[in-house]
Amino acid sequence: MTTRWPYALGGILLLSAIWLLPLPDGPRFPLHMIRHMVLVALAAPLLVLGFPALGRWLAIPPLMAAALEFALVWAWHLPVAHGLAYRLPAGFAAEQASFLLAGLCVWGSCLRGAMEDDPGLALAGAGGLLLTSMHMTLLGALLTLAPRDLYADFCGTVPALDAQAVGGMLMLAIGTPVYLAAGVALAARALSLREAAS
Repeated sequence: MTTRWPYALGGILLLSAIWLLPLPDGPRFPLHMIRHMVLVALAAPLLVLGFPALGRWLAIPPLMAAALEFALVWAWHLPVAHGLAYRLPAGFAAEQASFLLAGLCVWGSCLRGAMEDDPGLALAGAGGLLLTSMHMTLLGALLTLAPRDLYADFCGTVPALDAQAVGGMLMLAIGTPVYLAAGVALAARALSLREAAS
């Protein structure tokens, strides 16, 4: 399968925008969440659709990919790990690289069935994306509803509970619907493939 340049270019432009453009002044946590969600929920699927060979190369069983992303996303949102990414350039680079790799792995694994017209694999991919939507929803809700700033002590910043809540709402507003819609679309694709095969 050849490169699909509109998707590929969209993914590359999104990565360039979040990594190269200067971030506006203001609370850092919402900006962190925008960067995170663009990586895993927007740029990664565009890159997988744009470079299908990349998606196949990174593909593992969809539920395993969802579990891997769950572990990485939740690990980097632990206060100690978030503080390392906030304070140390090497920590930031490791966080961003692992987010992108996990996103590519999830989308490559979950979209592979639809791209190869395999109904069983497409249904497994739907399950992987729906599980990812659920854990993004839970983490976003926890960040939004937390009674105190979870990260200020580890980042060496002034507590900013409102900024943390906005970051959680961004996760809910971007991650939850993207993964949910893609999971539902994949489930519908799997059913149509099964009907066509019968």
